[in-house]
Amino acid sequence: MFLRRSDKIETLIGQRSEFKGDVTTEGTIRIDGRFIGNITAEWVIIGDSGYIKGNITSKGIIIGGIVEGNLKSDDIVEIKSTGRLTGDIHTKKLSVSEGGMFEGRSFIKREDDGKVIDFPIKESASM
Repeated sequence: MFLRRSDKIETLIGQRSEFKGDVTTEGTIRIDGRFIGNITAEWVIIGDSGYIKGNITSKGIIIGGIVEGNLKSDDIVEIKSTGRLTGDIHTKKLSVSEGGMFEGRSFIKREDDGKVIDFPIKESASM
């Protein structure tokens, strides 16, 4: 279902589970059930049946279910074909598969620490 460069899943919220509150973990968390609250983790994976209402801060976020909240990622946000996101994204890389839904604003950070490239204004030819 996903490609990631992280080790193993440290925390799992199962399909028939519901959690309310904030979670902070240094590892990977996978949500297949309902989660109401904020998440801070190295990687966050939302399975096809997963639902999150809250903000996520992570290195990488993979969305296969539904997320209502803002995302801050140091690396990548990937919305799969079954994924739906309502909220703003701050990341370096964004991938939305065909069929995936994203409603919000995206802010893409540049790889070179956010330096702005200045394009000179082209002088128009005189008539």
